[in-house]
Amino acid sequence: MDSIVIIGGGLAAANAVETLRDEGFTGPLTLVAAEPLLPYERPPLSKDVLQGTAEFEVLHDAQWYAERDTRVITGQPATGLDLGGRTVILADGTELHYDKLLLTTGAEPCRLEIPGAQRALVLRTRGDEQVLHAQVAGGARLVIIGGGWIALEVAASARQNGADVTVLVRGEAPLADVLGRQLSDHLVALQRAHGVDVRTSTTVTEITATGVETSDGPLAADVVLAAIGVAPSTTLAEAAGLAVGEGVITDSSLRTSDPHVWAAGDLALGLNTALGPLRVEHWDNAIRQGKLAARAMLGHDVTYDWQPYFFTDQFEFSMEYVGHGSPSDTVEIRGDLDGNECIAYWLGGADGRTVTAGINVGIWDVNDTLRAMIGTSVNPDELTDLR
Repeated sequence: MDSIVIIGGGLAAANAVETLRDEGFTGPLTLVAAEPLLPYERPPLSKDVLQGTAEFEVLHDAQWYAERDTRVITGQPATGLDLGGRTVILADGTELHYDKLLLTTGAEPCRLEIPGAQRALVLRTRGDEQVLHAQVAGGARLVIIGGGWIALEVAASARQNGADVTVLVRGEAPLADVLGRQLSDHLVALQRAHGVDVRTSTTVTEITATGVETSDGPLAADVVLAAIGVAPSTTLAEAAGLAVGEGVITDSSLRTSDPHVWAAGDLALGLNTALGPLRVEHWDNAIRQGKLAARAMLGHDVTYDWQPYFFTDQFEFSMEYVGHGSPSDTVEIRGDLDGNECIAYWLGGADGRTVTAGINVGIWDVNDTLRAMIGTSVNPDELTDLR
């Protein structure tokens, strides 16, 4: 049978392995991970693992892969890809032949371009989390540059660990383009109520040995974290000649511009049949795309057609989001936002009443209901908190 190689060590890769074997593929299967660890989930790194309330775990142990007759190579990044020869070259010079290849190389943290940027930590890998965890313990002064999900989740986790936390946000309100101003303001108020110093409309000009220089003056810090987003890890694909835009470009079956190569997870700019070209950096998408790519490689008729989903936990604020809202949409909130139990609906489209996204905050087992509402036209006066 064909040989399949998977490059990457995250959720998409592990779910592809599982699906390939479950769907009856019995040929040679190799997984190549740049990190020295077996595939694992990243969301806990900014949440309960960083808080110390949960132990770090890989998704599956070595025995699981052995039972699925999967060769696993860890600690060896792929450094070259020969599409014509269908060969992957690893850092140690090893060459792996493939008949079909799945790229799941994920994304990399964006780097600051200011003096002293090398002093800032980032959070992407288990190794990053271990360094950050050790340095913020015992009441350290942590300054976080950025106002996205990772920034706010780390702020909550570090604060719960006793750190003195300051978050510096360049814009007027963190995540306002995603959540709308009312929910953004609620998150800021929540963070501040727990002792996090959130400073908006603040830029950082330099990182020094003692802290950061900002548009508001110097700020002392023991630890600085840059959490300004990630960029897809396209270097390998681009050097090989695959079509690349804001990610590796794929069709609706996640096949790239080379007929023998697929891409999944944070890396893939996939053609979503409902939303168009779309790259999603979240847990649920990596799982789904890993499974879909595996089935596509086996010749099944499958398409990337689902709505994005993500979740966050910050102090007592726990939320699930489904859909793909726009900053121009109207956000309708039903329930008790102050009590962190509500539903929010994003309404847009030509009629201004089409549900484009929804979130459930502290109200559970309703996300499937919200998903089913995406694309339907509703009367705002009839929206409820679904309880």
